[in-house]
Amino acid sequence: MRRTVLVGVDHVKREVAAAHSDLSAIVRSVDDERRRRCFEKLTVYFQPHRALTWAPVGAHAMTNALGTETAGALSLPALVVDDEPQIRVFLADILEAEGFKVVAVAGGQAALEYVSSSAPGLVLLDLSMPGLDGMETLKRLKATGLKAPVIILTGHGNIRSAVEAIRLGAYDYLTKPLRAPEIMVAIRQALRHRQLLAEIDELKIQLASSSALGWLVGPSPESQIVAEHVKQVAKSMLTVLIEGETGTGKELVARAIHEMSDRRKNPFIALDCGAIPDTLIESELFGHEKGAFTGADRRREGHFQLADGGTLFLDEVANLPFAIQATLLRVLQQREVQPLGGTVLVAVNVRIIAASNVPLQAEVRNGRFRPDLYYRLNEFIIPLPPLRGRRDDVLPLANRFLAEASMEFGRPVHAISEEATELLLRYPWPGNVRELRNVIRRAVLLTSDVVRPEHLAGVCADSSPASSPTAHEAPPSGLSLKEIADIAAQQVERQAILGALRATGGNKSETARRLKVDYKTLHIKMKHYGIHARETSS
Repeated sequence: MRRTVLVGVDHVKREVAAAHSDLSAIVRSVDDERRRRCFEKLTVYFQPHRALTWAPVGAHAMTNALGTETAGALSLPALVVDDEPQIRVFLADILEAEGFKVVAVAGGQAALEYVSSSAPGLVLLDLSMPGLDGMETLKRLKATGLKAPVIILTGHGNIRSAVEAIRLGAYDYLTKPLRAPEIMVAIRQALRHRQLLAEIDELKIQLASSSALGWLVGPSPESQIVAEHVKQVAKSMLTVLIEGETGTGKELVARAIHEMSDRRKNPFIALDCGAIPDTLIESELFGHEKGAFTGADRRREGHFQLADGGTLFLDEVANLPFAIQATLLRVLQQREVQPLGGTVLVAVNVRIIAASNVPLQAEVRNGRFRPDLYYRLNEFIIPLPPLRGRRDDVLPLANRFLAEASMEFGRPVHAISEEATELLLRYPWPGNVRELRNVIRRAVLLTSDVVRPEHLAGVCADSSPASSPTAHEAPPSGLSLKEIADIAAQQVERQAILGALRATGGNKSETARRLKVDYKTLHIKMKHYGIHARETSS
């Protein structure tokens, strides 16, 4: 009689004894096909079967054989899948003698049901079974996201089926003649392989996070606090608010959080809320149906749908129109979006990371940001200090950017002179880490060995760009005529943008029309010059 056998350590030997009785019944059975299949499996899998002689070895020996790094796999049960109860008992006997907990089931469907609610550490899967055969079971097991290694056992192996099994994700494919020690060797190798994959995944996480954070984090205590906050919040589902000046690396921090989270294999989608005109921001966030508005000639998914399963980074969230803030709050609470022109709510599974270059709490006090949305976004706040507030980071970051640019441009620049170092340390860095990186990259292109003050001329003068030389002031020494003209042009451009914003009451769309540039170009230049529209609207 076929049945699902759940094998526990207390009754393995009773099952073995029962198996001998079942074998006798099979011998007397008129079901020749079942008798043939069972005997064939027994003779294929175990020639001879010596499981009981392994019992003294126990879990301790298995742990030593695997090594402490893979011994943790013993805490998860091995799943044995075979339609014959005698085979399940014999395999369970071997595995339990080696320290494994064992769950044995009678077919592919039972295996799928078990995996849907529990996580095995290993799967031994028979290839030839009625109903769902081994190959289809393997395919469906892998579709569930099963991480445990799967070893196929068969008495009728061929190259084609072996290739197919490996293609579908099996770790190994064992055929006759097969002995119990050979099964254990395959199991040890499979568990070791799984451990190596886990170590590789962990190294990838560390590399991704260090790569992103390395761009902006140095040895200063302030930077180390930021790095620690990123590690603490990454594995959680908390909504994160990152606050810092332009150029402090808010998006890099957001990417580091994503790369260190369990969502790292899913999309990271970034949206600059300040770069999208007010009339289009709702469509960009939530999508739209065909015909929802003039020009909507096809259905389009919004950033929430694109980031499903992953992370949505809302940069410059303070620029969201007040009406959209209310809609965003509802989406964050209900985890559902309704595309423009649509009637059906779409469920989304998204982690939100928001960023602002102005303190959102001040925006709330000034009535420009909804307090309820602010409290929904600030479950975990990461403040990014400006570079001028962490001088200990300037030189380590500069040297890091120097090595990076030297490799990228193929130039043998290996050091920064003492005079250039003094300039770097004295400069206030209004553009923060982004400006420092751009300065070093430009200097690498201008020299072939050591970065000297002349390679920093016009960028690291004692005064900030906002106080660059006017027609009545002498320019800093060492500047070329082109560099002086560039500085003057930037000053004039900044003043022109400020004047136009004041004239329009801070309306960026109207300012872009007056200056005859597109909206995105204006936004980029405002970020470059550190201009905030709301400061010009009063």
